[in-house]
Amino acid sequence: MKSLPRLALLLASFALAATAAARAPDPLKTRAYIDHAWGTLTRSMDDCSALADSKVGTRAVLYLPAGLPKPARLDGIAAHCHVDVRVLPQAIEQLGELSPTRLPRQGLLYLPHPYVVPGGFFNEMYGWDSYFIVLGLVADHREALARGMVDNALFEVAHYGAVLNANRTYYLTRSQPPFLSSMIRAVLDDPASFPDPSAALAWLRQAYPLAVRDHATWMRKEHRAGDTGLARYFGYGGASPVLEMQDSDYLRGVIDWLLAHPAQDPGYLLKASKHPGAAEAARLQTASCDVQASAVCAGAWSQGYRLRADYFLGDRAMRESGFDTTFRMGPFGGSTHHYAPVDLNSLLYRYERDLHDFAVRLGRTADARHWADVADARRAAIDKYLWRPDRGMYMDYDFVAGKPSDYPFVSTFYPLWAGVASKAQAAALRARLDRFERKGGLQMSDHASGAQWDAPFGWAPTNWLAIDGLDAYGFHDDARRLAGKFCGTIDRSLADDGTIREKYNMASGNADVKISAGYKANVIGFGWTNGVYLKLRALLQRP
Repeated sequence: MKSLPRLALLLASFALAATAAARAPDPLKTRAYIDHAWGTLTRSMDDCSALADSKVGTRAVLYLPAGLPKPARLDGIAAHCHVDVRVLPQAIEQLGELSPTRLPRQGLLYLPHPYVVPGGFFNEMYGWDSYFIVLGLVADHREALARGMVDNALFEVAHYGAVLNANRTYYLTRSQPPFLSSMIRAVLDDPASFPDPSAALAWLRQAYPLAVRDHATWMRKEHRAGDTGLARYFGYGGASPVLEMQDSDYLRGVIDWLLAHPAQDPGYLLKASKHPGAAEAARLQTASCDVQASAVCAGAWSQGYRLRADYFLGDRAMRESGFDTTFRMGPFGGSTHHYAPVDLNSLLYRYERDLHDFAVRLGRTADARHWADVADARRAAIDKYLWRPDRGMYMDYDFVAGKPSDYPFVSTFYPLWAGVASKAQAAALRARLDRFERKGGLQMSDHASGAQWDAPFGWAPTNWLAIDGLDAYGFHDDARRLAGKFCGTIDRSLADDGTIREKYNMASGNADVKISAGYKANVIGFGWTNGVYLKLRALLQRP
């Protein structure tokens, strides 16, 4: 009888060991999760769930481009999904040409092919997410889905003016970080996508002029960073809250934070009434936003203050940057439109080099010379305004104030991925890895602002771009070490709760993410994390 307690303890220890083994990080389990996730994250116009939009609580609407013949299958979808099918009131040549405020209801924009969404409440095809998703799909031999996503992006350029933030009508005023040429290259250079070289060339012949048109979006005067020769992020739509914002909670949170940190207010706050009279409301149309036209604007008041118009311009630019939210360009990104960013201009340099290469493939000699000259000019401007030899880093440039930023951000490694950096600059950047490297990989910055795109948080796309860039410049050991760290973070998190997330805590190397400023969710899915994980595992498996 005395042996029974000992036996019970033994059995309990076996049970604990079995539980621990079941929850141990296992790349095979992560791989199985990703295999299943591609299906659960795929949407199309035939899928009623694609029409659902938690950001806008109205009856679903699907909009077709003006002049596009209505696909026959949409009749059945309209009845089955209880959706209204409408046509946009005009053809769109340039981004922002059609104001979504002209539409009676916001809705989904038609795309011809299935696509992979990020995860969680996202049911749209997103601009820069799609590049990393396409990388994963190609790596996972899902060539048709990958090519369909690139064709969807080209369709957006043809019919909506540019690659959009996502295919919702309220995104007709902004793009996202420009990865279209890299998406094209990812599919074009995959032998399984185009076993017939002549078919690849025919496809490129169709894609090239649309890529040129998308690139032109970033050359418009609104996207120029003063006279630097560089570009900035800029969202069209004016100084007002973005349409997908359905309540004023976020904006009131910005005001409250600024009031609690007055020394860090760049001048965003404006003394104003909660319920302004006609005269004050008229002044606020230019000083802040239109309280009579927008309920969100009207509600964006706290403790006697509103936000200035320039903040709303910066907020729109911040959302186009994809880094929503970081304090890198002012609190809550409210000064984003004042900066020439390292990331954007590195991406455009890569875009221009890609366009050069595409032109060479197509035999367009004059075009190739043009793109080489454009890329060389951008590289010179990047060296002049964004390279900080005293810091050994690339840093954003505030062209309004005429001075460089002192905010270290992980985008400093983008020039490695883009091929902008010299060997000496690359070596200097490598020596700065300790500013960002933590247990779980590379964190966004060394500022713990409480925002999701700052320390101690890290994301798949920025980790991949830095790692791939380091690898391209010959820093293979660093690339492998960082790849192992970030993959380990994903494996540990999945073992802990059975999910893959959009972001992680780099200090703790898991998904323990607590946000205090801005958007607080850590969405499950997750498209670009899946894609980057597959690319990092492939890097680690190389001899």
